[in-house]
Amino acid sequence: MVQFLLDRKWRQGLIAGLLAAGIALLPGTIRASQKSKQRTAPELWEMSLDGGRKLTWAQSFNSESQVRPNRGFWSRLVDFVAGAPDYHFLVRPYSIATDSRGRIIVTDPGAEGVHIFDFTQHKYKFIERSGKSRDAMRTPQCVTVDAQDNIYVTDSDAGVVFEFEPGGKFLRAIGSLKGGEGYFKRPTGIAVDSAAQRIYVTDTLRDKVFILDMEGNVLGSFGKQGLGEGEFNLPTELRLDGPNLLVVDAMNFRVQAFDRSGNFQYAIGEIGDSAGAMFRPKAVSVDSESDIYIVDALWGVVQVFNRQGQLLYYFGAKGAHAGEFQLPSGLFIDRNDRVYVVDSFNRRIQVFQYLGVKTPVREAMR
Repeated sequence: MVQFLLDRKWRQGLIAGLLAAGIALLPGTIRASQKSKQRTAPELWEMSLDGGRKLTWAQSFNSESQVRPNRGFWSRLVDFVAGAPDYHFLVRPYSIATDSRGRIIVTDPGAEGVHIFDFTQHKYKFIERSGKSRDAMRTPQCVTVDAQDNIYVTDSDAGVVFEFEPGGKFLRAIGSLKGGEGYFKRPTGIAVDSAAQRIYVTDTLRDKVFILDMEGNVLGSFGKQGLGEGEFNLPTELRLDGPNLLVVDAMNFRVQAFDRSGNFQYAIGEIGDSAGAMFRPKAVSVDSESDIYIVDALWGVVQVFNRQGQLLYYFGAKGAHAGEFQLPSGLFIDRNDRVYVVDSFNRRIQVFQYLGVKTPVREAMR
């Protein structure tokens, strides 16, 4: 007992000494940090568009630490004494979605998991299954959520679709077969129609889009390899758009639109290196004015089209500053017209705010 009390007093004295040292040194550290911030001007980026519309760069982020930017005094003191926390950060982000709570969900094949950033509640979660003996997550590809905010993630290597609860708890692996194989050859894009109780999955190597019920049973498919309407050459990302389903037909250098039964409606894009043409389309999304945004990874831009396939404008350039991209891959536009771009090689997410006039009639670029 005496030894226990001595050890306890010794530990308390040690901690008190460390705290005293921390208290003495921390203010200088804080002042230095503040001076550093004062020397660095925030980046600004903005585009003025026709009709009084505007696109403004809002922020970029790449780490769990940015979800909790205002750590208290005692937290910073502990960081100073014991070292900063080991935060998660983006390694090779690919796809992005937001849920009804405003949480930002990002797949990261480089980290073999999924990041959930909640800037409203200042919370962060990382989902992974890399060490599991069955249904391990190896290459998370695309992500979406259903009406209940359950999270669906395709795994292009495992050949399955993972479903998680909103809090990140694993629910099931759709397409998981005996022997550890997956039903899909290379699942990439995914979309969930909660009202109709349907799940859409692109199988890139089969050049098909599969239609599943909510139990994961295959109801049908559409598409085949080819250049014509309704045919694909390595389709990837999906996006629901009103009554339509948009499919990134990657190596046909276009986006095709179908009704939800798989009947062809229209297509946007062609191969080329001029404005309006595409070379490496990766992702697609739609704003409140029904204009269609398409990421081109090779050119490092986002092109914006009307429903007639005419280019309205584009933004981006190769680089690492605000409004610049290196191999962008993912794209999502939320209900408030926040435009999220996965700037993959720069290992960050860039967020833009589109301010429109809520009218769907737009003129093309001259």
